[in-house]
Amino acid sequence: MGGSVSCCISPGESPKIHRRREVELDECPITTAEDVSEDTGTYLQHISDRELPDELAQESNPSDHPRASTLFLNKSQTDVREKRKSNYLNHQMSPGLLTKKYSSCSTIFLDDSTVSQPNLKSTIKCVTLAIYYHIKNRDSNRSVDIFDEKKHPLSRDKVPDDYSVVDPEHKLIYRFIRTLFSSAQLTAECAIVTLVYLERLLTYAEMDICPCNWKRIVLGAILLASKVWDDQAVWNVDYCQILKEMTVEDMNEMERHFLELLQFNINVPGSVYAKYYFDLRSLADDNNLSFPLEPLSNKRAQKLEAISRLCEDKYKDLCKSTMKRSVSVDNMAGIKNSQAVLS
Repeated sequence: MGGSVSCCISPGESPKIHRRREVELDECPITTAEDVSEDTGTYLQHISDRELPDELAQESNPSDHPRASTLFLNKSQTDVREKRKSNYLNHQMSPGLLTKKYSSCSTIFLDDSTVSQPNLKSTIKCVTLAIYYHIKNRDSNRSVDIFDEKKHPLSRDKVPDDYSVVDPEHKLIYRFIRTLFSSAQLTAECAIVTLVYLERLLTYAEMDICPCNWKRIVLGAILLASKVWDDQAVWNVDYCQILKEMTVEDMNEMERHFLELLQFNINVPGSVYAKYYFDLRSLADDNNLSFPLEPLSNKRAQKLEAISRLCEDKYKDLCKSTMKRSVSVDNMAGIKNSQAVLS
């Protein structure tokens, strides 16, 4: 995780920087129980993927359990209610024109973002908005020294005296994250995992993301998410070339502290990932942040039909394999019972 010599002090750059991103998310699906092949035998569910009772899920960490509500969605509800009230009053006074596209009998509009292949730009905007609400509606200003920008500046520029009291605007957070993702060629899934790690850090370490630490916390979450998600991850030295004033030693120390505060829990179950994706979609809808819609063409309809047929065939094969396994188990039980009667 950035602490090895070959990863941090190598004079060259990682292969990620020069690699053209030709393989998109459809080649990196989320592994679920349905993806287990026939020859692997009985699927044993990992303890982190097991369902929890409703009463336990409500008290659990949302970054660990799929049925616990995400923190960012709760943080945004106050502002969302105010916006809905304002929009309702404004709509009564002057209806205006519809800004959202709707499907009709002749035209069907679809966005190109799915849980297995999110839209990069829209996902980064949603994650940025979630971080913005975390900062704006924080409960307090609890922090850790390693993330304090005054004590560990990201650049040689003087940190303003009011750096710890002025909340950053949404556009400022978006520019910071977009620069990192664009320079390091990170994917949209990495942005979702970044948000999972960020909320896990705030819960495990019992701290808040605030004006004095948001940049370093976001950087640490992106650094860790890119290494966990991508097979060819960006090295720490490459981030130092993006943020030219940072040193590899500072990057390594921040990553080490981040992992320790996470208690080295970097596992993100597919159910948790999906929950964060759909909650980000809800956040976008609440804030009128629309995903790009395109009319459904013949070519795209044929592609969707082919994908649907492939999923249906895969489901049928899975059902057949399950039936075969259940029949074989019943046969074995019958043989054992017969042997017991004969003996």
